[in-house]
Amino acid sequence: MTAPGLPMQIPADGLPARVRIHEVGARDGLQNEKAVVPTEVKAEFIHRLADAGLPVVEATSFVHPKWVPQLADAEALFPLLGDLDPQTLPVLVPNDRGLDRALALGARRIAVFGSATESFAKANLNRTVDEALTMFAPVVQRSKDAGAQVRGYLSMCFGDPWEGPVPLPQVVRVCRALLDMGCDELSLGDTIGVATPGHVQALLSALNDAGVPTARIGVHFHDTYGQALANTLAALRHGVTTVDASAGGLGGCPYAKSATGNLATEDLVWMLHGLGIDTGVDLGRLTATSVWMAEALGRPSPSRTVRALSHKE
Repeated sequence: MTAPGLPMQIPADGLPARVRIHEVGARDGLQNEKAVVPTEVKAEFIHRLADAGLPVVEATSFVHPKWVPQLADAEALFPLLGDLDPQTLPVLVPNDRGLDRALALGARRIAVFGSATESFAKANLNRTVDEALTMFAPVVQRSKDAGAQVRGYLSMCFGDPWEGPVPLPQVVRVCRALLDMGCDELSLGDTIGVATPGHVQALLSALNDAGVPTARIGVHFHDTYGQALANTLAALRHGVTTVDASAGGLGGCPYAKSATGNLATEDLVWMLHGLGIDTGVDLGRLTATSVWMAEALGRPSPSRTVRALSHKE
């Protein structure tokens, strides 16, 4: 058990005063579980995360159940969240049909999921990169027409298990296309966790050079090689203020076998609070939520902070 007052807050120069954490555990985290989590447990998980102060909690995905059976209950889940602001509950949609389902239930924050590489676009969407962009264009336009915010996820920004290194201009081209079609925000995905801080800095600079404002960029790091926090710090030093994370470190990617867990939200919050950066998150409540979910899943949380704060002397 950690002593009160820790981590000691010592700010560092060149960092933002506040960071918005985009919590993905209930969607990106649970979609990779072998067992299907009951709908009521998912709803309780999302409510607990919101109660812990997380400003955005990605709720579910309106994809065909054949592809992601763990999230086949989207229509049953979303009404259970009716007491929460739909602007704080993003949902993933792959196409027009998914958007119809989401909007009918009152979703007002939409995400599309593209790829920087042809191999992953084929594995994840059974389309080329450009075919996927063509599919997303009407989804983005209709979402905007309905008054919804739109986020564009981009996978394999830093490396691909089939293609290896991904050239920066290749990533920049797809990011620019997503913004040009109307996405409000981008999330740069290190899907297999191979990024390092210099690579992060180089990609962010390349995006700025192509006219992509840092204010519209979020980062999504996996901790496969233990680099997620270092990469996050590099992004913060560049001016990024939106960071994706998953409570308890849940998740991976069902279409990329080398992708291990997401950056744990607790580990991120511990670092940010130590730097004096405001998140609005109650770390104690968040940790208790991840312990509760770990018990529901029948295994301990991989988050080091969860383990440290929940350890009983």
